[in-house]
Amino acid sequence: MQKTPRPAHDAAGRPEIPSSGFQTLLRVLPYLWPEGLPWVKRRVVLAMVFLVLAKAVSILTPYLYKLAVDALDAQTANDPAITLLLGAAGLTVAYGFARLGTVVFGELRDAVFVRVGQRALRQLALETFTHIHDLSLRYHITRKTGGLSRIIERGVKGVDFLLRFMLFSIGPLIVELSLVTVIFALVFGWIYAAVVAVTIALYIWFTFTVTEWRVKLRREMNDQDTDANQKAVDSLLNYETVKYFNAEAREAARYDGAMSRYETAAVKTGVSLAMLNAGQTLLITSGLVVVMILAARGVQAGQLTVGDFVMVNAYMMQITMPLGFLGTVYREIRQALVDMGQMFGLLAQPAEVTDVPGALPLAVSGGEIVFDDVRFAYDPEREILKGLSFRVGPGEKLALVGHSGSGKSTVARLMFRFYDVTGGAIRIDGQDIRQVTLSSLHAAIGVVPQDTVLFNDTIRYNIAYGKDNATDAEVYAAARAARIHDFIESLPQGYDTMVGERGLKLSGGEKQRVGIARTLLKNPPILILDEATSALDSQTERSIQVSLEEMGHGRSVIVIAHRLSTVVDADQILVMEAGRVVERGRHDELVALGGRYAAMWAQQVAEDEREAA
Repeated sequence: MQKTPRPAHDAAGRPEIPSSGFQTLLRVLPYLWPEGLPWVKRRVVLAMVFLVLAKAVSILTPYLYKLAVDALDAQTANDPAITLLLGAAGLTVAYGFARLGTVVFGELRDAVFVRVGQRALRQLALETFTHIHDLSLRYHITRKTGGLSRIIERGVKGVDFLLRFMLFSIGPLIVELSLVTVIFALVFGWIYAAVVAVTIALYIWFTFTVTEWRVKLRREMNDQDTDANQKAVDSLLNYETVKYFNAEAREAARYDGAMSRYETAAVKTGVSLAMLNAGQTLLITSGLVVVMILAARGVQAGQLTVGDFVMVNAYMMQITMPLGFLGTVYREIRQALVDMGQMFGLLAQPAEVTDVPGALPLAVSGGEIVFDDVRFAYDPEREILKGLSFRVGPGEKLALVGHSGSGKSTVARLMFRFYDVTGGAIRIDGQDIRQVTLSSLHAAIGVVPQDTVLFNDTIRYNIAYGKDNATDAEVYAAARAARIHDFIESLPQGYDTMVGERGLKLSGGEKQRVGIARTLLKNPPILILDEATSALDSQTERSIQVSLEEMGHGRSVIVIAHRLSTVVDADQILVMEAGRVVERGRHDELVALGGRYAAMWAQQVAEDEREAA
């Protein structure tokens, strides 16, 4: 039986309700019988027809074998009409065609159904992938990206496994076992049927019981394998540290200890598999022997023919083969249901920030930005912004400065509606951003972050990402405006140069320029520079600052600054502390005020002088 896991919690602290195996199966059914797609339904029906034909021929095959044997037995009396008609040779040919038919109908079933299954997998994967992008930033910062991708991968594989084995293995196996039991009862008597039924019941009980035990052992073995692998990788990543402290022997002992625990768990798993196989063989062989003894006595008493004896053996061998992998299939089905439950649980996660009913596209006329008594808290017990108010006029540049934790970056996240405000309102040209569509809001705002992350593709692809279907001419123009075109042209592969994962083949300044070019290509009326140069050295920062200043011309700009030298030309500077504005004005005004900004400016000037010296 599937165990109910401990309730998990989503990113907002709400409990996640785990899906039962039955609920998970119900979630899959609409993908196999979708509304408005009659071709899918036709294929499902046709696949079921071929499945029934395959099982019908499979059940008939041992009977044809019996008739062929009886036709060779001169002592057999009262031959059926089919035996007289076909004879031994004809029945043997019919037996061969029946075996062939079982395989052919099975392959036709798979060929017809494969498109249905693959369509269901594709739709599920796309639906999950799209939903993950719809989930809020709050959810993503509490989840590991690798874990999310594994949930999708395992969930889709689980659906694939379940479709193949539940529809075409477990279901037909149950039907076949039932039919064989009925045939034994009708042809040979209830004693035969009882022996077969008891054998199957004991076999299934034993298999499921031992498999449950083996699942725990297997999980322990996997945990120890993961632990040993983590220790090995951790040691190799810290190669220099190991050398510095002469700790090779210590690391080897640590790794060997983990491998020792893995060895113990692996031995238990191997022994349990041997026990499972031996027990299964004992049970099925015992049932086979009992039925064969009953059939042999029937032949000796003249109640059964030699063909009946052979047919009994054939039916027992026929059910032995699918029962043989029942334990493996059962374990895999349990795991598939768990994996699918995780994926459907992910699909059940509600998106925190969505379009309100009747939301209209954002209409940007001048680009005026107003924060009206904005309050926000990631955690209800700790408010980040405490009544923040300011106005950025069309084409103006506003700078937010302050120490870490003052709430500067939160302003950018609220502007982009990664989160919704908990109090007050944010308006663009008089429109509350909660009342407009997310797509139009995101199209109107360009962001250059502190660390530009690039796709593991070409420079051309990464710049062109700023505008769907951008032409090469537009890409080159954006690169020139970001002052990176000449550098790209100097590379051996030019714009077709691969940047590596997260853009690691480029320097920090080069990545930032690609990010600037990408945003320039987007051409948004509103621009947010979130500490866009704070991670760069002074020389690179100064060269990129020119590009950023040119980029802001004609746009409403919010600059979140770490270095004050980058905002001296701002139309308005807000000094933030603990979620509030404590000073505001132009650079000269704030320096003359002699307050917090002046102290921060004096400290930066002193640092610059020391660096220059």
